[in-house]
Amino acid sequence: MRIRIIDAFTDRPFGGNPAGVVVLDTDTFPDEAWMQRVAAEMNLAETAFAHPRGGQDWALRWFTPLCEVNLCGHATLATAHALVEDQLIGDLVAFDSRSGVLTAAVAGDGAITLDFPVSPLTPTEPVGVAEALGTPVLAAWETGPALGDLLVEVADEQTVRTLRPDLGLVAALATRGVIVTAAAADPSSGYDFVSRFFGPAVGVPEDPVTGSAHTALSPLWAGRLGRDDLVGLQASARSGLVRTALRGDRVELTGRAVTVLDGTLHA
Repeated sequence: MRIRIIDAFTDRPFGGNPAGVVVLDTDTFPDEAWMQRVAAEMNLAETAFAHPRGGQDWALRWFTPLCEVNLCGHATLATAHALVEDQLIGDLVAFDSRSGVLTAAVAGDGAITLDFPVSPLTPTEPVGVAEALGTPVLAAWETGPALGDLLVEVADEQTVRTLRPDLGLVAALATRGVIVTAAAADPSSGYDFVSRFFGPAVGVPEDPVTGSAHTALSPLWAGRLGRDDLVGLQASARSGLVRTALRGDRVELTGRAVTVLDGTLHA
């Protein structure tokens, strides 16, 4: 069976966030336990499995090394990129997923725009987050059951970039992961806000570029900055840019992808 590693939210190899992608030619998914074992073998933040449903409609599921998740941005972008490579879709694809129907629109220059539901933000005062992150927290929000993350704001961009969290304490929090964010130190640098994502509880110590996190980051920073169209920089070691556009209760996430490995799965 063919399997690929595709770097998403980047225009260069070895940047952005790598996702495993398996495009199936069947009309059903394989055994769930087998898909989970493949994801564990790949040991990437997510491995995506997609099968056709007819026309431009596909079914899509995502697995971390430890579990299946409800929503994943970078692996959705990577899957759309794979379908374009294989000439299986035109300029639009609809994915049936745990989070409803998600569309991906492909521009002529190769950029891919995902249409995702906005994650609702509910202010909260979580216990132990400052200790887990090793820095004071200015504000925190729950992001709803579909995303299941904790979004926290810290002092500034430098704080985000230099965080060295205690991953054991982060994993003990009652959340899928923790999104840490701050405003860009210099908006003229080409991005409006920065973030990092830590998800050790689901087998992802730090995710390089988390598309799904931007369904919460977009409404937060759109409200703060008074603009619906923004650019987020995820300040991981690999780094990546996510262009966000708030559209009512939906958010558009735009990025590019690069295939770095194309191989055959023998088991």
